[in-house]
Amino acid sequence: MVKHFGWTWIGAVRSDSDYGNNGMASFLKAAEQEGICVEYSEAYYRTQPRIKLKRVADVIRKSSARVIVAFMGAGDIKFLLEELSQQPPPPMQWIGSEAWVTDPQMMRFNFCIGAVGFAIPRSVIPGFRNFLLDLSPEQALKFPLLTEFWESSFSCSLKRQTGSSTGMPACDGTEDLRALQNPYTDTSQLRITNMVYKATYAIAHALHSIICNEKQCDKNIKVEHRRVFDQLKRVNFTKNYYSVSFDTNGDPVAAYELVNWQLQGDGSVDFVTVGRYDASKPKGQEFSLNRDIIWYDGSEKVPVSVCSKSCPPGKRKAVKKGRPVCCYDCINCADGEISNETDSLECHKCLPEYWPNNEKDKCLPKPVEFLSWDEILGIILAAFSVTGSLVALSITLVFYKNRTSPIVKANNSELSFLLLFSLTLCFLCSLTFIGQPTEWSCMLRHTAFGIIFVLCISCVLGKTIVVLMAFKATLPGSNVLKWFGPPQQRLSVLGFTLVQVLICVLWLTISPPFPYNNMQHYKEKIILECNLGSAIGFWAVLGYIGLLAFLCFVLAFLARKLPDNFNEAKFITFSMLIFCAVWITFIPAYVSSPGKFTVAVEIFAILASSFGLILCIFAPKCFIIVFRPEQNTKKTPNG
Repeated sequence: MVKHFGWTWIGAVRSDSDYGNNGMASFLKAAEQEGICVEYSEAYYRTQPRIKLKRVADVIRKSSARVIVAFMGAGDIKFLLEELSQQPPPPMQWIGSEAWVTDPQMMRFNFCIGAVGFAIPRSVIPGFRNFLLDLSPEQALKFPLLTEFWESSFSCSLKRQTGSSTGMPACDGTEDLRALQNPYTDTSQLRITNMVYKATYAIAHALHSIICNEKQCDKNIKVEHRRVFDQLKRVNFTKNYYSVSFDTNGDPVAAYELVNWQLQGDGSVDFVTVGRYDASKPKGQEFSLNRDIIWYDGSEKVPVSVCSKSCPPGKRKAVKKGRPVCCYDCINCADGEISNETDSLECHKCLPEYWPNNEKDKCLPKPVEFLSWDEILGIILAAFSVTGSLVALSITLVFYKNRTSPIVKANNSELSFLLLFSLTLCFLCSLTFIGQPTEWSCMLRHTAFGIIFVLCISCVLGKTIVVLMAFKATLPGSNVLKWFGPPQQRLSVLGFTLVQVLICVLWLTISPPFPYNNMQHYKEKIILECNLGSAIGFWAVLGYIGLLAFLCFVLAFLARKLPDNFNEAKFITFSMLIFCAVWITFIPAYVSSPGKFTVAVEIFAILASSFGLILCIFAPKCFIIVFRPEQNTKKTPNG
């Protein structure tokens, strides 16, 4: 019953006798197996000192358990309840054994109202009430117990008729038992009596089996007690709708009524049968309730008696040190762990691709994060990329319309157009970094970026070398331009670019970039990114770009003060200074940026360096073409 109602924190008292000690020992063993904790287990016998009774009562009063199991005899619990009544304990649910739970004398203890317990099944013995009510004075006089009952009920003496004096008037024979209302005439609660009744019938059946066969009975047969005992084990009969049988140990089948002390409207307390326990029923169906129980607080809601409240899903139980297992703290599951049941003893880790919800009672797929087209950062970077490519195309259009002007023809217009073309591709290649990474986009974004930037820097390097060669050509007797004319310039650009192409081919062949679910950086989400495959390949691509940029910067710096129309070397120096500054700061930012911001940093570096080149090299020339056409002559000094 304790398990059925979910009580895991109880108190226990028992009679310090064979009845109480053996019964409580069986209960405590079963309770331990079912995970029920006992806050205290006290014993008392009515002949023991009163100081022990007081101590037991104090333990009950101070208890935090709201349910108390009392496995006591009627005489023992009477003393205990009388002691408790002097200072009633907090309201609690009493669970009684059959020895006292149907004892009418206990009804006067109001703090026990609502008590429940298993009682011996009651039964109506046919003709028994009429037999009792038809009892005559002559019949009562034959039995001392009935004589005492008769005299106390009618305040008269049967013994005076026999000559003995009791100080009471003699009974005159007009006394009527039917007019009495006392436990003697009430045969509705025949429990112990019913057991005696069935025991008598059981012995009668055993004797009948020994003495009689199918045809006749032998009254002269000698009956031995051992034979009667053996025959009792085989007895199986039904009397008044109750079956009687015994197992091999001689024990009857356990059958009890669940009795509830219910307060009635007139203030009286009734023993109401609310359920049954029958061990002969199939497993799991032994215990049944057929009506609502009225508990100690007057409600039909089952009271709660636990040392610690249940831990909801998302938490686990942690037993308090030095306390029973029913006393615990509810600890939140750690990050990445869940518990999906009440009172879970441990939390379970989610799979690597999953993460707990806020309640930590369910594993949900981790959100996948990457720099997408529909988020603000992706839109802004894409807008700058498209804008940069449009600017490069616009400058190309301006240069093409003025391709015969001195400022366009100066310093190899062919390299200028190739540089504008490569810058347009630089702006557009940043778009490959936006969106969900795939196998092809991962390979394309890094290799395209590396090759296009080398093409771009090669063009700038070629223009720088042209400036140096042009100055050398002005010296007397110099013919260096024939060593670096347009064919050599084209070959140098092609040669520098082919080296980067070779690096990229080796990278893609040996260990190419690939989409990768990064679950190490963030615990609660997956970063879908392009794994570099071979880090050596990636840094070789960047290193080669850096080498060309540094070489270009050094040459441009050396040529910055050489006489040249339109300050070509000076602007190249500025552009390479910006380019190198951007990519030097890119390295630590790239390494330390988390998740999708790593991609954003790389796009920013591409766009910033591309805008630096286009603004430093081509913006001044466009300004002269559009706003200062008078300076667009061969004789314009270098200022």
